[in-house]
Amino acid sequence: MSRISQQELLTYLDHLLSPEQYQDYSPNGLQLQGQTQIKHIVTGVTASLALIQAAIDKGADTLIVHHGWFWKNEDPRIIGMKHQRIATAIGHRLNIFAYHLPLDGHPVYGNNTQLGQVLGFELDRDDAGELRRCGPHNLIQLGHLKTPKTLAEVAKHVDKTLQRKPQYVGDPQQKIQRVAWCTGGAQGFMPDAMAAGADLYITGEASEHSYHYATESSTAFMAAGHHATERYGVKALGEHLAEQFGLQVEFIDLDNPF
Repeated sequence: MSRISQQELLTYLDHLLSPEQYQDYSPNGLQLQGQTQIKHIVTGVTASLALIQAAIDKGADTLIVHHGWFWKNEDPRIIGMKHQRIATAIGHRLNIFAYHLPLDGHPVYGNNTQLGQVLGFELDRDDAGELRRCGPHNLIQLGHLKTPKTLAEVAKHVDKTLQRKPQYVGDPQQKIQRVAWCTGGAQGFMPDAMAAGADLYITGEASEHSYHYATESSTAFMAAGHHATERYGVKALGEHLAEQFGLQVEFIDLDNPF
């Protein structure tokens, strides 16, 4: 079975995902040092106790997630839930790698690119072939439907594809062709999607103001679930690592209704 050193994997991921380009809310990269030689990786959305235990049960030595630990403005003390997670991982010498915004924005393995592909959207590109994006950190992906659909039809498609019934605001019969999306908790980016001329903005979560943006503009709003929209980047990244290094990699999806 192939293996790679902890430092080699860190160097490769940092080069691939370029975390230095982002002002993030948590540290990116290796968050917890475990075994120095890596041969079995589990990927998942959030470094919860349940995912940590699932990785241990699988015999993995490394966990790669989108949502790691040590978030800005959180209580820095390692007590309670945080202690249980960290103690469990340390007890089994588990490496924890986490990439937040870098895994949202990557043009190939990023959550936004992958979600667009999963939903069958056409990703807009400029004359040079670069993805057309806007918003903070240039994270909002712009795209379109090959054939216009009503808002209700798009919602039904999202429900069927993601297995998660979305919330939406707008006329169900409104025709949708130009779409903007940003996975996770990016409801605050909607004004940028509106300015880009999107007929529909899709993200993971909704806020009170999301309703007003949608009702007072021509841009509909859809919240398809934070977890549900962010499963695909880390899964694609793991598949890439398996192919690149011949490692054993498996994605574990622990469902989260939010």
